[in-house]
Amino acid sequence: MAANDSAPHRILIADDQADVLEALRLLLKAEGYQIETVKSPAAVIKAVEARDFSLAMIDLNYTRDTTSGQEGLELLAKLQAVDPTLPVVVMTAWASVEIAVEAMRRGAKDFITKPWDNPRLVTIVKTQIELASAVRAYRRLEEENQILRGKGGPNLIAQSAAMRPVLEIISRVGPSDANILITGENGTGKGVVAQALHAVSVRAAKGFISVNMGGLPEGIFESELFGHVRGAFTDAKTDRAGRFELADGGSLFLDEIGNIPLSQQAKILRVLETGELERVGSSRTYRVNVRLISATNSDLQAEVAAGKFRQDLLFRLNTIHIHLPPLRERREDIALLAQHFLKGHVERYRKAITGFDDAAVEAMKDYAWPGNVRELDHAVERGVLMAQGKVVRAADLGLNAANTAPRLEDMSLEEVEAFLIKKTLARCDGNARKAAEELGLSRSAFYRRLERYKL
Repeated sequence: MAANDSAPHRILIADDQADVLEALRLLLKAEGYQIETVKSPAAVIKAVEARDFSLAMIDLNYTRDTTSGQEGLELLAKLQAVDPTLPVVVMTAWASVEIAVEAMRRGAKDFITKPWDNPRLVTIVKTQIELASAVRAYRRLEEENQILRGKGGPNLIAQSAAMRPVLEIISRVGPSDANILITGENGTGKGVVAQALHAVSVRAAKGFISVNMGGLPEGIFESELFGHVRGAFTDAKTDRAGRFELADGGSLFLDEIGNIPLSQQAKILRVLETGELERVGSSRTYRVNVRLISATNSDLQAEVAAGKFRQDLLFRLNTIHIHLPPLRERREDIALLAQHFLKGHVERYRKAITGFDDAAVEAMKDYAWPGNVRELDHAVERGVLMAQGKVVRAADLGLNAANTAPRLEDMSLEEVEAFLIKKTLARCDGNARKAAEELGLSRSAFYRRLERYKL
């Protein structure tokens, strides 16, 4: 929500100096915010417990002649305990910037020095409110998942380090209208991520229309996407709206986007650029307002280089890129996903199964999952159908031993080293410097190993 919306954001400002409070109140009120000012840490806590705020700006010192910043750091901790989603910006004098940096290490989102620069202060406030709004929206999605699961809504189960960047991008850009390209192997859950993006967007109350581009014969491509009028071709008995029109005001998910024939790509590009289309057999122009989410397991850059995909269309699709890791790189999520699928299949087939035995759990953790999350779902379903007792056993899952990940004791020294480097990189969200530090390697030694193992 922007500051000039019908329900303006409320900001809490805390400082022991009346002139500072008044200056900030006037500055931010002129930007369309509602302002509440207090002079003590106790008053801050009382206000936050009584009302919702979009942002808190707090001074680090409240007692005369103190400069340690300890009062502000203690207040910051209390605020996080009361409302961990409330963004806090700390204020400090130039001489105590180090204290402000310490406050950010402890959870503050940014700091402002006194005297401040008005444009920079306004930018910080606006940015932090927008980011916090996105985070809060995504947390609401997680809280609503129990309801949404029963109604075909998004169910994004992820706690592994490899999935953390995906969740962060969803929380940041989901509420926007940016076009998003999701890449990843088959079965990694690209459709679920697309639904999650729609659910946290301002379009959530509108339609989420999904099209499998790989399943559209070229002969009906235009009719399916843009619609047709009666008599446009032999089987056109009535007028029909296409997927773009059906998604008007909402989101359109084009799965397997890499399968669009080159001859049709210009037509998709035109709709994205102008928001206009014509039904097959009609000269009437329709305007649509659609947020496009696309997915592919293809390397579109390679397709562009081979002349099979338009560069300008890729630019339009790829405002934001989300890459989903394969299940073998997010093994911490396997048990959670398996339990979720088990619950659904037990209810579907009305079987009195309570869980997996230890051998089944180990088998799932050791398996390579070439079919990713989709294969896990199918394996659990098979296990539920084949189980003869109250638990699913390893044999019930029907896993192919050829796709079982090797045990460490069966691996060579080089294979173990490559495996540990990949795991550490995933845990560090791909940050090579941090991964090198965790492994106790110099950056040059770490990069030599990356090159040696083709990582």
